[in-house]
Amino acid sequence: MAFAGKVVLITGASVGIGAATAINFSQLGASLALTDRSGQNFNAVVEKCKPDKTFVVGGDMTNPADVKNILESTIKQYNRLDVLVNNAGIFEHGTIENTSLEQYDRIFNVNVRSLYYMTMLACPHIVKTKGNIVNVSSVVGIRSFPNILAYCMSKSAVDQFTRCTCLELAPKQVRVNAVNPGVIVTQLFKSGGMTDKEVEAFYENAKKTHALGRPGDPIEIANAIAFLASDAASFITGVSLLVDGGKHAICPR
Repeated sequence: MAFAGKVVLITGASVGIGAATAINFSQLGASLALTDRSGQNFNAVVEKCKPDKTFVVGGDMTNPADVKNILESTIKQYNRLDVLVNNAGIFEHGTIENTSLEQYDRIFNVNVRSLYYMTMLACPHIVKTKGNIVNVSSVVGIRSFPNILAYCMSKSAVDQFTRCTCLELAPKQVRVNAVNPGVIVTQLFKSGGMTDKEVEAFYENAKKTHALGRPGDPIEIANAIAFLASDAASFITGVSLLVDGGKHAICPR
């Protein structure tokens, strides 16, 4: 899985899966374009990447002008784009009885709309290089879970987006895939409103809800993303690859 001479754009790249993905691609020889909301939280990530091959640009993925600037700045920096990793996303609790339209809009704006627009803008450049796209979805895009309704719906939309765009871009030799993590040890749940105690209990419970008996590590998702983006996966497109420790296969007993 060599990426020398390839340019990889990763959204939501300052923490968690995005940060692990950036570091992994850097170690595999890629030139990076990294973005998050502020562009100020990358010191720890950039230190583990190759500085001369790492470009950072801030931007709010829910702001179309920022998304356009991220893409245009990347092309100006490298004059090409080979891989787009749509990783930016948020998580919140809510049921049909206690959620709000504001929450629904907030989650879909980040998890779906921004991904849709970034991919629209990136397409001409990825078609030119015959590159590929990897979307970060979730096991909840494939399996149903209570109390995170809008989040589940948003990830289902990501999986359908992956399948539809794979068919549209396949004639141009562009592959589109998704990776679907289970519970991964990141800041996602805390940033979604869970307390430290709740997160700790959630990870402990993951030992029961994942067949492998533990939550996952961000590098395990990063490795799957790199595989899907690499020539090793040259005949794979339109998949939603579950990297969830067997969580999708478990039924209550």
